[in-house]
Amino acid sequence: MVDLNLIKSVLRSNQVLVERIKVVRRDFNFYEGANFVLIGARRAGKSFLMFQQIQTLLHEGKTWDDILYVNFEDDRLIGFDVADFERLLEAHASMSPNRPILFLDEIQNIEGWDKFARRLADHKYQVYITGSNAKMLSADVATTLGGRYLIKEVFPYSFKEYLHANSVDVNDNFLYLTEDRASIMRHLEEYFCYGGFPECATLPSKAEYLMSVYQKIYLGDIAQRHKIENLFALRVMFKKIAESVKQPISYTRLTSLISSTGTKFGKSTAINYVEYAKDAYLVLCMRNMADNFTERETNMKYYFIDNGIISLLTFDNSSSLLENMVAIALWRKYELMEGAVFFYNHGVEVDFVIPEHGMAIQACYTLGSEVEDTYVRETQGLTKLAKKFPIYDKLYIVTYSDEERKIEVDGMTINVVPLWMWLLR
Repeated sequence: MVDLNLIKSVLRSNQVLVERIKVVRRDFNFYEGANFVLIGARRAGKSFLMFQQIQTLLHEGKTWDDILYVNFEDDRLIGFDVADFERLLEAHASMSPNRPILFLDEIQNIEGWDKFARRLADHKYQVYITGSNAKMLSADVATTLGGRYLIKEVFPYSFKEYLHANSVDVNDNFLYLTEDRASIMRHLEEYFCYGGFPECATLPSKAEYLMSVYQKIYLGDIAQRHKIENLFALRVMFKKIAESVKQPISYTRLTSLISSTGTKFGKSTAINYVEYAKDAYLVLCMRNMADNFTERETNMKYYFIDNGIISLLTFDNSSSLLENMVAIALWRKYELMEGAVFFYNHGVEVDFVIPEHGMAIQACYTLGSEVEDTYVRETQGLTKLAKKFPIYDKLYIVTYSDEERKIEVDGMTINVVPLWMWLLR
């Protein structure tokens, strides 16, 4: 059992820490009176959203008598287990007579956390929780929490947030002002290659930071947590997935690619490793809308949570980075909507389809002219899909190059939109 005085010391030092941290405010709605579980990749900004909310409450007149913040990755709390949760409340009660609003950071490290979270909600505490493991979305946890919490996925910065972090404010005139547009394009190049991890956004040496985050996820959240000994196979698997971002890849194919390096690697191991990577929010999967159930579950596309990770693992990767960025932007928009975004590959290939909104999107680095193969392939993919399924009446081609136009084909309109404009709109 963790000493009560130690917990009090941790709580006091956290108060100083949170007040000193400079927070770049993100566009995130915390509804008054609601309880939240924030989940997402390590370093995606979950803790800073907590700090943002705490600083807002302090600005509005709350004091530390009303707030309890603890990070369960604090090395001073090694040995903390489910029996110690009640001591958190005891420690706060000895410091303040007020009922606290609780901020519990990286709580997935404590087995049985969901039972404590439910009890807090049942006793009408207001609670904010973060975690870096997708198993916090599991059916068992959802049943335990029983609708008492709003679950929100937190992604690294959107492009608009990235610009804001770099003191570039986007207003309604950004489409027309040449100076602003030039600044946006400069930052797009960085964002495109190095991604949007919040702490990385303003660093001059981004590659070193990205490597440290990747190592933490790869070695800590995946290898150490799941007691993986074959680190070589795990590392090769991530590299192969990064090289295959634009294509569906089956477990059989993945097993074959890794085995070809000379390491012993079975299909069941591939399935487990992919699940571990998904749980750690390192990769996200996308299913083929045209496949049967078995194919949908075993022959998927995989994208990384941030473009910076792909840049660490691959070379000559511009088209992969573009498609990955579009995929993550769509996930951010349609968060937690299971089955909202698919790809389509059955006689015709379309990168992204969103059936509920009648939308189909191709990601193409440079479209070119009507006589070029890329132009024909991308436009025909969309028009063939729309003829087969008339619900798709919102057709887009997102390009990295600064192309903006409308293409009229067979009575259909395809909107060609530059990546930077599509991200900001």
